[in-house]
Amino acid sequence: MNTLIEEPPVVAAKPARQAERETVERLVAGRTKIETELAKVIVGQKDVIEQILIALFAGGHCLITGAPGLAKTLLVKSIARIFHLKFQRIQFTPDLMPADITGTEILQDSADGRQMKFVRGPIFANMILADEINRTPPKTQAALLEAMQEHQVTAAGVRHALEEPFFVLATQNPIEMEGTYPLPEAQLDRFMFNVVMDYLPEDDEVAVVTRTTADPPAAIESLFDHAEVLRFHDIVRLVPIAEEIVRYAVKLAAASRPHQSASPDFINNWVSWGAGTRAGQFLVLGAKARALLQNRAHVTVGDIQALAHPTLRHRILLNYRAEAEGVRVEDVIKKLVETIKPPVGT
Repeated sequence: MNTLIEEPPVVAAKPARQAERETVERLVAGRTKIETELAKVIVGQKDVIEQILIALFAGGHCLITGAPGLAKTLLVKSIARIFHLKFQRIQFTPDLMPADITGTEILQDSADGRQMKFVRGPIFANMILADEINRTPPKTQAALLEAMQEHQVTAAGVRHALEEPFFVLATQNPIEMEGTYPLPEAQLDRFMFNVVMDYLPEDDEVAVVTRTTADPPAAIESLFDHAEVLRFHDIVRLVPIAEEIVRYAVKLAAASRPHQSASPDFINNWVSWGAGTRAGQFLVLGAKARALLQNRAHVTVGDIQALAHPTLRHRILLNYRAEAEGVRVEDVIKKLVETIKPPVGT
């Protein structure tokens, strides 16, 4: 007698468009939950949190500039916990060596005799907090370059891929403080945003002091996982954007370069070096992430303008004339946004 073997039912995969829609809904709904969790330990800093989240969803790195004691480290650590990412903190000091970050090869005994083995450094994590990155010399700062751009580390000619997703959130004290090393322009350009973390208003500071001198804060819950973060990266890139808005972002970045055909006079007078092509790329990518976070299916000129400061402030180098006249980078960017007119109808 023949035995009939039933095959398991075929489960149809979700249509691609439906899966994308669910991812977008998860991302949009997640923003409120993220802010609720962060509010357990962070008071205020709404713009800072938004910019870091935009960089995270877009897959970019962040440079966080601010004086000591503003909860930069706590903020980054809390975000890593919310996204359930492997977190590593590297304290940058003047005596830190590149191998202390990337890892090194050691001679190790084995059954086949002595062999060289690569011991991974702390950079092999999902979210790296490069704390006080400008406290270490450029040689060690440069150890992050390959990791940030290529998501890999090369040691003794062997390539070691980093875990995905991979983010570097570096903090730095203001350059004017003693014992700091300005970051090279090539490394600054790898950061999507330079987020400025300023002192809190008095009421918020009172809330911080009151909270931190009372009961310990509630534990932060994880809301996402690695796979979801990677899906967020993919979905951000699918957000539509009109060609004229892309052109506006490119014009905004290009106008910051002195002595070009379209350079405004104030740029020629005050700027010695302007933003490169990455600025336009990050403006557009960040604008897409911002649109999604605000539950919009398209990018507006307002998204580009809102991200002009964090995208350009570390890519514009002022000259001596600007310093003598008391001109700040923030002033230049503000004037740039006012000068470069957006496309008509947007």
